Amino acid sequence: MAIISLDGTGLTPELVSKLSDVGGVAISPTGRNKMQAASDLIDQAIRQKKPVYGVTTGLGSNVDKVLSSAELNNFSLQTLRGRAQALGSPLDKRIVRSAMIVRINTLLIGATGASIACADHLRACVNANVTPVIGESASIGASDLVWGATMGLALIGEGNMVDAYGHTNDATTVLSRVGLTPLKLGPRDGLALASHGCFSAALGALGVADSAILLGNVQAAAALSMQCFGANTSPLREQVLAMCQRPGEAQAAQLIRQLLTGASIENKNTTCRLQDPLSIRNVVQIHGAVYSTLAFARTIVESDINGSSDNPMVLVNQNEIVSTGAYHTAQLTIAIETVSRALVHLAVAQLARIGKLVASRFTGLPQYLAADGNDSNGFAPLLKPAETLVSEIIHLANPVPIWPSICSDGVEDSMTNTPLAGKALLTIISKLRRLLAIELTVAAQAIELRGDTCLGENLQFLMNHIRKIVKPLNTDRPMFSEIESLAEHLKQPLFDTKKS
Repeated sequence: MAIISLDGTGLTPELVSKLSDVGGVAISPTGRNKMQAASDLIDQAIRQKKPVYGVTTGLGSNVDKVLSSAELNNFSLQTLRGRAQALGSPLDKRIVRSAMIVRINTLLIGATGASIACADHLRACVNANVTPVIGESASIGASDLVWGATMGLALIGEGNMVDAYGHTNDATTVLSRVGLTPLKLGPRDGLALASHGCFSAALGALGVADSAILLGNVQAAAALSMQCFGANTSPLREQVLAMCQRPGEAQAAQLIRQLLTGASIENKNTTCRLQDPLSIRNVVQIHGAVYSTLAFARTIVESDINGSSDNPMVLVNQNEIVSTGAYHTAQLTIAIETVSRALVHLAVAQLARIGKLVASRFTGLPQYLAADGNDSNGFAPLLKPAETLVSEIIHLANPVPIWPSICSDGVEDSMTNTPLAGKALLTIISKLRRLLAIELTVAAQAIELRGDTCLGENLQFLMNHIRKIVKPLNTDRPMFSEIESLAEHLKQPLFDTKKS
């Protein structure tokens, strides 16, 4: 098992995604030392009876309540038990593991004041591949308090967990089977496990990582569609794009040019159309916008997976413990929603290209790409699921609702709903993979009906990959299982873009 050392810095969306599936984490000595220094400051504040939110005082509207010595000993446990209220179907294990990894990393910044035992226990659970079971409905994004508390409840042995084999049981049993015992909470540990934005940050990280893979694969599909359409490649030229200088467009064009290397379309511009339909002519503008949007979102996401979302926050160098608003993830919501909206443009262009490829008046091929010699309707029936997917994507990409929250007797009167935006983005990506699988399938049929053998190395590799999963449509048949199988393969990059 690959082990990644965490120190509170340098975590990327790709690392979060990788660790959400396989691998384990280690805690660096630097991170350990930072945690200890912050924990010592919390202990000092308790001894000196200083007011520290959620440690020596109550939470929310009870912030003015000073806890007695007897209450201090039980408050961390009470914090988790009272707030572990997540409802609904379980969150995807990948999301929960990602949130655990992000929380380990952010604890190591040394701003929380939690015990080292808290980070060690999270690490041990990640490495043993045991994951808390957490309902999907819980967080409004003004900290992921209820999600975090439900996670924490499992870590102390009182909730439920799922093991490496997908079996769910009470947390104590699952922990015991991998040689672990429930976490014993320190004074700051209950709030540290509950109150943070690490679920929102993890959703953002997965969304950025998955979107980047998706975009690369859509680029490949667009190149194949351009080849079988006989597209004019002048919009891909460096000299053209240099006149515009929009972020992302040069990057999009460079990869498509690489994918088209050796294909007949490279030398076809003397006989091609003067102007192609916009879904083909403007691929660089549409995909460039997604590249640019992902770069913006990545900046926000990386700040959240490597930054403290804690309240209160320990400032070790200043010898202070202060109240903050760091858990409020408005920027993350905006970044995630911007990616979702950019992917709408991607989806609509894909649908339009599919429509062009099956239309005889644009390609000169049989209508709906039906094979000769039978009464097949070709890909016409698949156009309905394709349009359904686009409708669902557009619906999911609508902005999340924001209103003055009624929580905590009017004290917590603001929200971000980042989790809703994050879950929507992951669903959009899943639906886009299916739409992408349809475009690849349709383009492959068009290439073969045209008898195009001059594809170049990259497009021929792509054709071979498609045909390993989806066979030519020679007679009518159900294709849903092949489309789903190809979509599953599209979770990984079709090409190493650095090598292409």
